Amino acid sequence: MRQQPLPELIDGLPNLCGADDLVDRAMASTDLVFYPQGTIDFAAVKSAFAIALHMHQPLIPAGGPDLRTADVISNLQFMMEHPEMPDAHNAPVFKRCYERMGEFVPQLLAEGARPRVMLDYSGCLLYGLRHMGAGDVIERLRPLAQDPALRNCVEWLGTTWGHAVAPSTPVQDFRLHVRAWQHHFAATFGLDALARVRGFSPPEMALPNHPDVAYAFVRTLLDCGYRWVLLQADSVERVEDGGPVRQPHLPHRLVARNSAGRTANIVALIKTQGSDNKLVAQMQPYHEARTLPRARLGDVEAPQLVSQIGDGENGNVIMNEFPPMFLRTMREAMVSRTIPMTGTEYLEHLAAAGVDEATFPLVQPVFQHRIWERFDAGGGDGGEDADERHRALGALIQKLQAEDKRFHMEGGSWTNHISWVRDYDHVLRPMEAASARFAEATRDWRDTRDPRYRRALFHLLTSQTSCFRYWGRGTWTDYGVELCRRTEEVLDRMRDKGVRDKGDIRA
Repeated sequence: MRQQPLPELIDGLPNLCGADDLVDRAMASTDLVFYPQGTIDFAAVKSAFAIALHMHQPLIPAGGPDLRTADVISNLQFMMEHPEMPDAHNAPVFKRCYERMGEFVPQLLAEGARPRVMLDYSGCLLYGLRHMGAGDVIERLRPLAQDPALRNCVEWLGTTWGHAVAPSTPVQDFRLHVRAWQHHFAATFGLDALARVRGFSPPEMALPNHPDVAYAFVRTLLDCGYRWVLLQADSVERVEDGGPVRQPHLPHRLVARNSAGRTANIVALIKTQGSDNKLVAQMQPYHEARTLPRARLGDVEAPQLVSQIGDGENGNVIMNEFPPMFLRTMREAMVSRTIPMTGTEYLEHLAAAGVDEATFPLVQPVFQHRIWERFDAGGGDGGEDADERHRALGALIQKLQAEDKRFHMEGGSWTNHISWVRDYDHVLRPMEAASARFAEATRDWRDTRDPRYRRALFHLLTSQTSCFRYWGRGTWTDYGVELCRRTEEVLDRMRDKGVRDKGDIRA
């Protein structure tokens, strides 16, 4: 795929849009990513484990004393410039965490090991590093995406550009986030590197469970070229009876059905337990995998895969305990029948062994079994009937909520003790208003390479970062509201056809 490289920055802003044909072509690649490279005797493998590191720093309007005029900068930059702030002493350690896999993987390869790791970097983080002058981190990561020897040890996972959580992000904007990340990743590491991205990591492991939103989620992933998604075990249920997943260490198929009766499905790898970073820092997936026998998928007996994801920089265990445990485990696995793999590598070996995806157990988002017991979606094709079914679904959901206060349509994630919706009207209302304004202003916009479109998109996506809700009311929600205000201000300027974006990231 010899293509002219995409520019990483355009007028000072990240490359988020305008190259859909190139991105589509890369994501449509049918080349095998890992198989048959390497020396895995899959038939002799007893079990396997996969770890993923999630990396993110939000962009915040904090590059100055006045919230309404401050430059948009990385939170990492803000921490480094304000050592008096709580937790600011961790900023240099965070930066080190973002780059250190570029050291560990070559080191282990030189020792004869076959390390494996999956990496999930938000677009906000990648742009923030470049904008603050920390491009050395990106250069340290570059070989992991481009060097043939190193990239076979690393799987990059797609995600949303602005770390937007799917259940409470307008569905049309969620798609924009997914596409923007693909553009930015391709512009940073190349279209060839993007062609190797097959799995998707939802921010906060958040999966929508409202049928129409869940369907849009799966449809977005499929339309954007993804082959599988990483999910939290307690965010899904068995299709046949609504019970919990029985065999989380085997691949599943996530089935999404909307109120109009349309269905879509995608392969899912299931991670167990919560977001305790100790599980990754102490390499628990390896130790759990060692206890598992091979299992049957259809007519084929295959190793099970224990999957886990955790923050790659946040917390003492990740900062300090992870490096020696990762190195020791990868060395120990050199002589073990329990081996490290990545998600795509595992799925490719299953396919080569004759496993048919049709044998994967079916799951759906939580609480949907209770909906489908009492709701007939029919099979119509849009129009008034679809609107009526959507209204009928809403009425049923209200009835189920009245019957059982535990029933909800807020989605599931690895932070199920936190709602991404309740008590956040003061943020969600401006976010939804900015989203509606963007959709209206760009409805007939034909050229997404126009700098005005890119600038508006940048502000919209930045305003929808989950951090502006995770930390509750206060400074962080103020950041989110301000970014929504700037989004609308940029959209106001877009109405003036004579205005030209000069690349200044201040609204």
